Amino acid sequence: MPLIERARFAPGDIVRHRMFDFRGVVFDVDPVFANSDEWYEAIPEAIRPAKEQPYYHLLAENDDSSYIAYVSQQNLVGDSEHGPVDHPQIEAMFEGLDKGRYRLRAIHRH
Repeated sequence: MPLIERARFAPGDIVRHRMFDFRGVVFDVDPVFANSDEWYEAIPEAIRPAKEQPYYHLLAENDDSSYIAYVSQQNLVGDSEHGPVDHPQIEAMFEGLDKGRYRLRAIHRH
């Protein structure tokens, strides 16, 4: 059985994608891949990440739009030094930005 990596990021962390031009705020973490096989198979094989690693649910944005993204740990790096994320759902999930990290609202903690 493969060794499962520990999550490097937590809800509230600001991250950016290593290969694609978007950044976001983590709002949930899956310890291993937990999406559909169809979604996974749609990723080109040459860049398809391993399933046995944490995957992050992000409130994501790029220059054109805001959306929800599902990204493997290997494709994310911390990005708090570039300031806040301007996603329309941030205020519903988070209380504000504190020292480069969003504070999760109490109703969303588990």
